[in-house]
Amino acid sequence: MKAIVCTKYGPPEVLQLQEVEKPAPRNNEVCIKIFATAVTASDCIVRGFKLPVWQPMGLMMGIVVGFKRPRRPILGMVFAGEVESAGRDVKRFNKGDRVYGSTFNSSRIRFGAYAEYICLPEDSMIVSKPSRLTYEEAAALLYGTGLALYFLRKGNIQSGQKILIYGASGAIGTSAVQLARYFGAEVTGVCSTANLELVRSLGAGTVIDYTKEDFPDRGGLYDFILDAVGKRKSSAFKFQCKKALTPNGKYISVDDGSPKTYIEDLILLNELVEAGKMRPVIDRTYPLEQMAEAHRYVDKGHKKGNVVITVGHNKT
Repeated sequence: MKAIVCTKYGPPEVLQLQEVEKPAPRNNEVCIKIFATAVTASDCIVRGFKLPVWQPMGLMMGIVVGFKRPRRPILGMVFAGEVESAGRDVKRFNKGDRVYGSTFNSSRIRFGAYAEYICLPEDSMIVSKPSRLTYEEAAALLYGTGLALYFLRKGNIQSGQKILIYGASGAIGTSAVQLARYFGAEVTGVCSTANLELVRSLGAGTVIDYTKEDFPDRGGLYDFILDAVGKRKSSAFKFQCKKALTPNGKYISVDDGSPKTYIEDLILLNELVEAGKMRPVIDRTYPLEQMAEAHRYVDKGHKKGNVVITVGHNKT
């Protein structure tokens, strides 16, 4: 089968298209024919090993994924496709089931979605694909939405709160805007000029262009500020955010904590999609053969929503 192999840590060029052996499912596994995957910020961090090893997060990353090169050279954390075969002990899925999911959950981190096929235990983060989504849309749904859901819950979001989402046009931000509206919050989104209408269309009642003004200058106070960009921002930025909070307000960054996603979260996402309350945002789509170019684009840090990869045997 075709797969993108990460030969070593470094720039996008370390990602090489290769022919590798097709995996066979064990008794408790399903083999999924992948039609679409996505390039996430986490994929780029792993590919470039962008965390210094002398810092706790860098050391932890090296222990988990490998110090000199990835122990699992086929990266990729999200996928959408069709069950091609199942081990004899599998009960949840049957051949031909249309599914989407993630290679990681609360107890283990795996990769492998940058390929034509992947084998995963049936208790992995896999659910049926919503009927109203294409495979590309399903692959774009989980990463940002799963993280947004985790951090909104961590902040104990409540109906009626005023919430500001900084970085409202990225993969996490576009999902956070929609989820915050679902939870009944009054949403203000912060993004660049080019993305104002997008963020407004997702449900933000107020949109602030960070290229023209700093949101604290408006004088409004928020019950909850979610920094959906992260990247270890300066203490000055955090001070700005906390200055814009109500007395009991909360500031949370996507840099905070180790997100966990559960199968129940995917079930909730499916319900929201089918009810028309959640839609994935896709910026660009690339074929598997152009994975390095897709990583190069994501590295720039200006994508709107998600960047999706289609695999050769893709179908709608």
